[in-house]
Amino acid sequence: MSVAAEGNKVKVHYTGTFDDGETFDSSQGQDPLEFEVGGGQVIPGFEQAVVGMKVGESKKVRISETDAYGSHNPEMVIESSLAQFEEGMTPEVGQQFQTEMEDGQPVLLTIVEVDGDKVIMDANHPMAGKDLNFEIELVEIAG
Repeated sequence: MSVAAEGNKVKVHYTGTFDDGETFDSSQGQDPLEFEVGGGQVIPGFEQAVVGMKVGESKKVRISETDAYGSHNPEMVIESSLAQFEEGMTPEVGQQFQTEMEDGQPVLLTIVEVDGDKVIMDANHPMAGKDLNFEIELVEIAG
């Protein structure tokens, strides 16, 4: 029986949880996730977990922040002022919006604090700095 290896297209069902048991994502009730192992389409730790699995096999893995979305980088937390926002927009904690870096790369900003005229935004991935838990079932090796 073949096992998943780098270069294979695979289909998996998964459920991702934080350490407190909260589910942050799942393919249950949907089509399985399809990706190429080694193609960089999913976080590195997820790819590594699938390598060596057989069709029908399930496993639970814990992926450290370094093999997930990386550590939280304090340099990506920026301070702005209300004057920088469009007129009529009232920034609120938790709001997200996309902007571009100087090099044209898109970046997602999340408002983490509003204090008077000061607005603190975080450009880190929302799951940066978190270890993630996954239950993975290999459904198919497509090639």
